Amino acid sequence: MVCCLGWFNSFAQHASTTLSNSIKQLHNPTDKNVLVIAHRGDWRNAPENSIKAIENAIEMGVDIVEVDVQKTKDGQLIIMHDETVDRTTNGKGSIKNYTLDSLKKLFLKNGLGRVTKHQIPTLEEALLTVKGKVLVNLDKSYEHLREVYPILLKTGTSKQALFKSYFLTAAKVKSDYGSLIDSVLFMPLINIDKPDNAMGDINDFQTQLKPIAFELNFKKEASMLSSNAAIIKKAGSKVWINSLWASQNGGHDDDLAVDDKQPEQAWGWIIKQGANMIQTDRPQQLLNYLKNKGLHK
Repeated sequence: MVCCLGWFNSFAQHASTTLSNSIKQLHNPTDKNVLVIAHRGDWRNAPENSIKAIENAIEMGVDIVEVDVQKTKDGQLIIMHDETVDRTTNGKGSIKNYTLDSLKKLFLKNGLGRVTKHQIPTLEEALLTVKGKVLVNLDKSYEHLREVYPILLKTGTSKQALFKSYFLTAAKVKSDYGSLIDSVLFMPLINIDKPDNAMGDINDFQTQLKPIAFELNFKKEASMLSSNAAIIKKAGSKVWINSLWASQNGGHDDDLAVDDKQPEQAWGWIIKQGANMIQTDRPQQLLNYLKNKGLHK
């Protein structure tokens, strides 16, 4: 018992230090270290968006865990990517037709489609899991911000959670949320395949809302990417790029890094373009790569 208690205390202290370092880096747009975001947690070894997937990612040492927020029939916020339970549980149907109690009777499937013992977490359960340990990106939560924010305050995680808008203008975000957006860590998603429109939107956001970061999305290699990234960082925001799928990064994705064994052409290329935040489906491999390069504390 004493041994287990010592391990727990040691892990808690290490997690707290990791969170502190991650927060400092998040607020330092020019830090050379790269923050690692685990997409839907460690979904290769636990059901995606499950508490276990979140815990695994924390133990790996990632900086941010990405999860997805949905709302039930009775107005409760839960963690799930899809709007239906068909793909990820042993149930069928739309989440908006389920109450929380009925969803809690379902069980999550793993990456092979097999039913596990894990259940669908509420947002509050997920936030309590990350509290004091790791940053969390609450994806698909933009329309629920007014309901999410009180839960952040209740759980003491308001300084740990990132929100993002999806291809919206700064004026639209201000119209939707007013001063509330100033109370959270906010990041707009920008499509830079149309560089003229993208730079206008980026300038508007930095002038009006000063986002903590920008998530840049592009299907083809963008010739202005590195210069845009430099402008973004100089104005006080970090640069987030996804290595998840080829359609989000001009083909410089996780599969190229791991399956094709070309990490320099994937993650290395993304970093050279100015990214200091990378969201990945291969968090352990990316962490190893960055540590070998001296780019992750």
